[in-house]
Amino acid sequence: MSVIRHPGVLGRTTRRRLVGMTAALTIAIVEALAVGLWFGLVVGSGTTAAALLGLGILLCGSFLRAGIFDSTVSDTRSAVYLRRGSTAITLAAGWVSWLLIAEFLAGPTGLIVATVFLTGLLTTQFCFERRLFQPDVPPLSSFGPVLSAALLAIGASTLLATAWFADWTNGPPLVELEIASVVVLIEAVQVAALAFVCCAFLAHQYRVQQLLDSSV
Repeated sequence: MSVIRHPGVLGRTTRRRLVGMTAALTIAIVEALAVGLWFGLVVGSGTTAAALLGLGILLCGSFLRAGIFDSTVSDTRSAVYLRRGSTAITLAAGWVSWLLIAEFLAGPTGLIVATVFLTGLLTTQFCFERRLFQPDVPPLSSFGPVLSAALLAIGASTLLATAWFADWTNGPPLVELEIASVVVLIEAVQVAALAFVCCAFLAHQYRVQQLLDSSV
């Protein structure tokens, strides 16, 4: 009833949720593009030039993601580029370490160990970002970063598992036109990429909303 008596509270809550969802969706798309392109170049090509290009894309995407996250949850404007740069470097290093561990161990064992490793690493990363972007806000429950990290790690592992173990293409029957035949093909990697985007959105939406609510 108190919310009904004070409509401004409801308006602020709605705005925070809209800001959180928009920021989470943007971050998820940026992260999916950066990680997906880096992953495709490294796994698909395997050359040094492709690996360097993929690393550059991963770093740029991580920096852009950090900028969006910083602008959404932080009110502190000092040392902006230092905060975003340090976050981008540690995040990119985490993704590279995850793939190196998975490829070193290989097979289902490598996939499982790398997923657990990535979950722990992303949990640390998210806690680091919280301390960096909101240093004056009391710490939240440790369950939040773990849940977000686990969701993102599951999405990434789905992408890796598809590249290693899945090789299928599905599509509806041909659509006959007067001048051509059209067929829509759905590949396993496309489904995995969509799953990664969904997991990234859920992970970032949960933690961004927590941070926005805690800063009120």
